[in-house]
Formats: sequence, structure tokens, C-alpha cells
Amino acid sequence: MRATRAPRAAMNGVKKETFTDGKVSAAGRYLDGKKSGVWRYYFRNGLLRARGSLKEGQLDGEWKWNRENGKPLQIGRFKDGKQDGVWKRFRENGELYDVGAYENGKKVGTWKTYDVEGKLSRSKNFR
Repeated sequence: MRATRAPRAAMNGVKKETFTDGKVSAAGRYLDGKKSGVWRYYFRNGLLRARGSLKEGQLDGEWKWNRENGKPLQIGRFKDGKQDGVWKRFRENGELYDVGAYENGKKVGTWKTYDVEGKLSRSKNFR
């Protein structure tokens, strides 16, 4: 006769993930075994790498990514795991590189790119 196992309880609550050296690499909450709510991801040096929301394990809501020097890399929104809404990307010094929008994971509308002096250098339209 085979023993039957009780179903494993889904992981819930605040959890931390670590690098092999024990430093925190990520922290956030699980709900029914899936990442949910605000999560934070870190570089090995302890600085914040990314911060954003997840819903049932998928990116959902605003996300911000930083460079290892602490300057912003990009900011954008997700809906149901796909890029959706305004996105901004930045140069290594933190100055704006380009801005545009996504809809259902695809670029839409006018995307504007700026030169190192902050002047508009290019515009491209997406359908």
C-alpha cells in the first residue's frame, strides 16, 4: 500500500532571497506560492537594483531599475506581465536617454531620443 502525502501548503508571507555569500539579493512577499506585491532586488554591493510590483508571479504596475552606481536605468509599467504605459530610459549619468510608450508589450506612438546635452535628437513613430 502506497502512502499518500498531504498537499504541500503554498508558500505565503515575506521572504528573502540571498546571494551565495548570504547577502540579500531580493525581498518581497509570496501569496499562494507566487511572488506578489512589492519586491526589491539588490546588487551585491547592497544598493537597490530594481523595485516594483508583482501579481500572481507576473510583473504588474510600476518598476524602477537602477545602475550599480545608484543612477536610474529605466522606469516603466507592466500590466499582466507585459510592458504597458510610459517608459523612460536613462544614460549612465542619470540623464534621460529616451521616452515613449508600450501597449501590450509593443512600442506605440512617438518615441523620443535625446542627445547627451538633453536636446531632442530623434523621434520615431510606432503603430
